[in-house]
Amino acid sequence: MPSFDYDLFVIGAGSGGVRAARVSAAHGAKVGIAEEHRVGGTCVIRGCVPKKLLVYGAHFAEDLRDAIRFGWKVPEKCEFDWHCLRDNVLAEVDRLNGAYTDTLGSHGVEIVHQRATISGANEVTLADGQKVTAGRILIATGARPHVPDFPGNEHGITSNEVFHLDTLPKRILIAGGGYIANEFAGIFNEFGSQVTLINRTDVILRGYDHSVRDRLLQISTMKGIEFRFHAEFRSITKQEDGSLRVEMTEHEAIEVDCVLFATGRVPNTEGLGCDAAGVELDGKGAVRVDETSQSSVPSIYAVGDVTNRVQLTPVAIREGQAFADSVFGNKPTTVDYGCIPSAVFSHPPIASVGMTESEAKQKLGSVKIYTSDFRAMKNVLAQRNERALYKMVCDGDTDRVVGLHMIGPDSPEILQAAAVAVKAGLTKADFDATVALHPSMAEELVLLK
Repeated sequence: MPSFDYDLFVIGAGSGGVRAARVSAAHGAKVGIAEEHRVGGTCVIRGCVPKKLLVYGAHFAEDLRDAIRFGWKVPEKCEFDWHCLRDNVLAEVDRLNGAYTDTLGSHGVEIVHQRATISGANEVTLADGQKVTAGRILIATGARPHVPDFPGNEHGITSNEVFHLDTLPKRILIAGGGYIANEFAGIFNEFGSQVTLINRTDVILRGYDHSVRDRLLQISTMKGIEFRFHAEFRSITKQEDGSLRVEMTEHEAIEVDCVLFATGRVPNTEGLGCDAAGVELDGKGAVRVDETSQSSVPSIYAVGDVTNRVQLTPVAIREGQAFADSVFGNKPTTVDYGCIPSAVFSHPPIASVGMTESEAKQKLGSVKIYTSDFRAMKNVLAQRNERALYKMVCDGDTDRVVGLHMIGPDSPEILQAAAVAVKAGLTKADFDATVALHPSMAEELVLLK
């Protein structure tokens, strides 16, 4: 048997890599992990965690206005301090970075703070030129924001930089129609920025049910967010006063203070050494893997966004866990990609699990749709004309619930529990037989008509 420096060497200390490294070490493997930036990866350092904290901060804009109707004496004009929120969020990121680092250390995982590239089926080369060998190599390098190619694109920023802005932009243009674009549109709108969202098509949140995405578009427009569809960049020009002039197709030019690209994410395989090692990539640069996360090279595996299967943090964690249990824990495990719940932390938020109405019609033929279109009790007293929408998609023949889609306050918190019922294959009758928890928004799920 050949002797290696490590049983497992992980490249990338994000959610998937950290879980795989920690669990593999707990199973008795000697593990090393390389990270050229900070431990925690996209989610913790520059993604869902700091973004959710900004979402919380943005919500106070509405909560403070609503509080007046609930008897609280709130100043007519409340001041918002971007630097205070930004610095507190970054401090929390620092804390989590330390916590993730400590967790790896306490499990005996050796952290290498360098860039690592694959130089063979069982060999990794570090940035300082040192070569290390491993029985197995796990690629967990994640993905990075895609920046469109056009003149002046260097004047824009991505979700990597948005958490570090020196000042809050008075006018911001956000490019994209996905969850990142819509989330930051809601955040900056609540902070008082003038927000313009542009998209190449006329569809936002592709893949979500049409009812909830149409409702978000309606509410966002009412809140003052401007949408420009069928718009592609021609150029960005920096003006003498520091503003940015954006030229685009189908629409007049616009001057803004900041351009944020939220136009998708690209797997981080560039310069990683996959070609030299014989690791196959797909047309988008993602590592091709089988159901066990094994690549075309038997000793090399990959998990998380770099595989471009489902780009969600909990999925990367499941993949890392399954890899460690299968390879080092003598417990063969695969990830079930069916019925994965997801959320858009927009204002208001969207939550979804299972098939959309159109997907169910295409796959099942016969479907039954149940909905509830209502104003949350809090919104009624606050005189906020904002309606929530819950939608249940059922198999027309079996009554089984195959999809739940929601937009409204706390939708992600409510859906997490309801997703268990969808995953378990429960029926509309099962929901109907459950006594409502009153008064709550969640009770609408067992009262759908």
